[in-house]
Amino acid sequence: MKKIIFTAKAPAPIGPYNQAVLIKDTLYTSGQIALHPETMELILDDIETETKQVMENMKAVLEAADMTFENVVKATIFIMNMGDFARINSVYGSYFDEKTAPARETVQVACLPKNVNVEISMIAVK
Repeated sequence: MKKIIFTAKAPAPIGPYNQAVLIKDTLYTSGQIALHPETMELILDDIETETKQVMENMKAVLEAADMTFENVVKATIFIMNMGDFARINSVYGSYFDEKTAPARETVQVACLPKNVNVEISMIAVK
């Protein structure tokens, strides 16, 4: 049975999807972008601030499923410019213990929703 995860502490979906779906002990998150959950305004000041907002949104979704970044086993990062990789990676890495960090791929894409610079999705297990 799937359980839909929703929290007002992360941006509401802007399409026909949910923030996350929990199946047994596995959480599948939708991609998060740098939308502020209260205002639904994009936070695009610089790539570090944008990435931090994405990670804070993801943190809220994980918490809504009674999980933390320690539960994350897989992450996918989509970025517009591979030249931003080091700066995105620095912010992203601050949310994990490097010794127990999840598996991950990072791919450069042609375009992301709302023309943002970074989108991140995760899979977590209790």
